[in-house]
Amino acid sequence: MSVNALYDYKFEPKDKVENFNGMQLLYVYWPDHLMFCAPFALLVQPDMTFRAVIEEILKPATAAHPDSSKADFLNAEWLLNDEPFTPDADASLIDNGIDHKSMLTVTTPDLKGMAGVGY
Repeated sequence: MSVNALYDYKFEPKDKVENFNGMQLLYVYWPDHLMFCAPFALLVQPDMTFRAVIEEILKPATAAHPDSSKADFLNAEWLLNDEPFTPDADASLIDNGIDHKSMLTVTTPDLKGMAGVGY
């Protein structure tokens, strides 16, 4: 269903990268794991390695899920902004083409959520 605005809204967005003091937003979605109903919104340093994001941010963020200890995120299937993506674990986010407000989707094929109920 489309939505039409009643007025011509003109405003300066508050979520521009310039407003994040050298940091950037990164969205990460883990399908089939419905304990997390929406993508994670993470505040990250653009020069962090992909491996550091996984080890220091994503793994702790998903730790409450029973599948998280079995998830091999570094060898999972990835999409970057809905396009197939093979991350270089030891390269920075920027060097991997991951910029402000990028969306990563990680699929762990052998893990389908609690009791296999994810779709």
